[in-house]
Amino acid sequence: MADAIFTLDHVSFAYDEDAPLAVRDVTLSVPFGEFHAVLGRNGSGKSTMAKLMNGLYTPTEGTVTVCGMDTRDEKNTWEIRRRAGMVFQNPDNQLVATVVREDVAFGLENIGVPTEEMPGRIERALVDVGMMEYAERAPHLLSGGQKQRVAIAGVLAMEPEAIIFDESTAMLDPRGRREVLNAVKRLNRDKGITVIWITHFMEEAVEADRVHVMHDGQIVMSGMPREVFTQEEKLREYRLDAPVTARLARRLRKAGMPLPEGILTPEEMAEEVAKLC
Repeated sequence: MADAIFTLDHVSFAYDEDAPLAVRDVTLSVPFGEFHAVLGRNGSGKSTMAKLMNGLYTPTEGTVTVCGMDTRDEKNTWEIRRRAGMVFQNPDNQLVATVVREDVAFGLENIGVPTEEMPGRIERALVDVGMMEYAERAPHLLSGGQKQRVAIAGVLAMEPEAIIFDESTAMLDPRGRREVLNAVKRLNRDKGITVIWITHFMEEAVEADRVHVMHDGQIVMSGMPREVFTQEEKLREYRLDAPVTARLARRLRKAGMPLPEGILTPEEMAEEVAKLC
């Protein structure tokens, strides 16, 4: 078995021969079981890279492998997409049935899972995302966050080793975003599913094991969240900002409050402020 689930080796991609490169000379390795967030402004190349990692696109230059399988080889396409599922931005575009349970079954039918195996897989997937009580509901009656969790269950039922989330919370309200992110964190922690989380929300990226910042088609910063988000000036060069809590902590330090560097979450802020009381 390969050491990494995703490996990009000097990968570039253009949408056609005369177009500029959307991804430029990206090299990246993602070990099994890790949670990696990819940040960047619109047009930075992050969604294009996500589709390269799923085999939806094949590189113009370089090599992408998923579980050791080259995405250029058409014989690998279905197996790659089974092992590395993908959840997109708009949940309404991913739901195809009139009942939640049937929607989760749709992907299983496409990959030829025997009928007798389906009920168990569907139930486990819905339980894992906290949606079992809605199994007989119509998807169009659910909230945005609930719809996205059903979409995740549809991918999860296919028993992937990784799931790529392409700005999957972008169209949700804060509550829906938190519902989806919490479900994904549980899958990563409890099931060992590798997560690629494409986002422009800094607060979501704080939850990852590693963060990669893309700009102009390249990965320009990589590291643990604390390593990346403490470099506020460099982030601003790429038209990004640190999470709100990190910026608040910086302002409070400037005002004389003795807070340590590296505060990223409200929970960390509360803990440090409590120490001062």
